[in-house]
Formats: sequence, C-alpha cells, structure tokens
Amino acid sequence: MTKTLIIGCDHGGLALKIALKPRLEELGLEVRDLGTHTAESCDYPNIAKEVCKAVLEEESALGLLICGTGLGMSMTANRFEGIRAAVCTNEYMARMARAHNNANVLCLGERTTGPGLAQSVLEAFLEAQFEGGRHLRRINLMDQ
Repeated sequence: MTKTLIIGCDHGGLALKIALKPRLEELGLEVRDLGTHTAESCDYPNIAKEVCKAVLEEESALGLLICGTGLGMSMTANRFEGIRAAVCTNEYMARMARAHNNANVLCLGERTTGPGLAQSVLEAFLEAQFEGGRHLRRINLMDQ
C-alpha cells in the first residue's frame, strides 16, 4: 500500500473528504490535504491541478480528488501527462483501475457515492497493485 495520499476536493466534495480523512490516518497514510477547506464555492480545476502536480512530483504517491460526481476532477486530472485518473463507483472498478490501468488518482463523487461505499472503494484502490505485463504495454499505447 502507498504511504502518501495527496487529496483535494471542491466545495461539492468537502463533506466526503472530511468523512474519509480519519480512516486514512488510521491506515497509517501520510495525508496531504491541498484543499478546499471550506464550503465556499471554488473551482475544481484549480484543486485538481495542485493535486496532480504533487502526485507527479512524488513517485510513490497516489491522489484522491472529490467533487460532486468525480467527473470534472477526472477530466481535469487526465489532461496531465503521467496522470491516470479514474472515477470509481465500486470496489471492483477501483481494484481494476490500479491493477490493469495503473491509475494514480482516484476520483469520487460526494453526490453519487455515500461515505461507507466511498471508504471501501478508496481502500480497494489503495490496496491494489499494478500487474504490469500486457497492461503496461497498453498503458504505453495511450501516450502515443
């Protein structure tokens, strides 16, 4: 399991981020929270950019982005070379995002995924390992 998780959310994901943080600390992760820290309206692309830059700077770090649906965060995150962000709504998707796609950023939606399921999805994402092999070949094809 990764040791560093860099997290961020917009106002639409704040409550879910707050709900998940205690469990992340229980898991012994270094959690770096890049905001937002209030319910005041903010622009999700700015938060996604900061989290993605931080993930790219630290090779073993993973990212977590939360907004209302996870979609806006994932669209922004996937514009960064080297970021493979996945919106996951169940544990299987989270495991496969890591195992087959080597996703390094998980995107969740507060308005689409309750806190209990979100915690299970996040734990599946963190526990899964990239399988390499034919999957690495396919990931390399994405950047051509």
